[in-house]
Amino acid sequence: MSTTRKLTMAQAISEAIAQEMTRDSNVFVMGEDIGAYGGIFGATGGLLDKFGKDRIMDTPISETAFIGTATGAAAAGLRPIVELMFVDFFGVCMDQIYNHLAKNTYMAGGNIKLPVVLTTAIGGGYNDAAQHSQCLYATFAHMPGIKVVVPSNAYDAKGLMTQAIRDDNPVMFMYHKGIMGLPWMAYFEGSSNEVPEAAYTIPFGQAKAVREGQDLTIVTISQMVQKALLAADELAAQGISAEVIDLRTLVPLDRAAVLKSVAKTGRLLIADEDYLGFGLTGEISAIVAENLDTVVLKAPIKRLALPNVPIPYSRPLEQFVIPQVKGIVEASQKLMQARMAEGIAA
Repeated sequence: MSTTRKLTMAQAISEAIAQEMTRDSNVFVMGEDIGAYGGIFGATGGLLDKFGKDRIMDTPISETAFIGTATGAAAAGLRPIVELMFVDFFGVCMDQIYNHLAKNTYMAGGNIKLPVVLTTAIGGGYNDAAQHSQCLYATFAHMPGIKVVVPSNAYDAKGLMTQAIRDDNPVMFMYHKGIMGLPWMAYFEGSSNEVPEAAYTIPFGQAKAVREGQDLTIVTISQMVQKALLAADELAAQGISAEVIDLRTLVPLDRAAVLKSVAKTGRLLIADEDYLGFGLTGEISAIVAENLDTVVLKAPIKRLALPNVPIPYSRPLEQFVIPQVKGIVEASQKLMQARMAEGIAA
């Protein structure tokens, strides 16, 4: 049986990459400050010392160039891992992502494989303002041809990263800064957990009920999972049993897990740090609404997400727009008090 240790999410991601680089000489890493610095959020810590500059390559601030390079390298048989510091920065290189990386396997009739892992940091909560604090995973989930992975804890992060590196398709691997376990940044400690030393994979498209419950379902992802678990503790003290579903991946999406949980509880709250408009909360709501022949709702679906405004620099304003534990508790309380209109459900 594999030995486990408690790791931060940053350590777990770095370990997964190191194990896959040892297993497969075609795997290499490139990006901004991923070498000696170990990545600004620690995801490549220690890799330069183990594998050297030929496989751990710092790049200039030329995102279009190095993401395009990764696409070409993958087509030639290599397995690149490319880090861009902030998801917000993908705006300068979106053509390479959604017109080339995401589409070229299809455009080539399946004759080329593009096993590229794009890693990037998401999320706010530490006053980094509108251009460094977004999540945007729904943006990439909206575009066909790329898988979207968003772990909430160290155990999942290692297994999902290993799976991502071995996948023959492009994978967007998005980690929230507030759960990486960085010593210089406040983070949710529940994200650091026991991680096996041996390599393992977690299949994409398998959500997890991280807390069982009977009264309502909270569907969420990434750092919001940690907030939802804290909210569920508060709700339990009030006699409300909340089930928390961690989606883990958006593409593929585990629709069956969502429907199974909502069928059991009859109430659904979707909590999300991405934008409310045209995002994850709307997609999950639609999935449930399209299956009301098998799911009976006791109350209308409730959505909690970031309003469609730029994320403020001001700490009070930032805390106001980003959903917090208190907001999840209050939304859950309102959901428990709500009732479906007569004639729709009891």
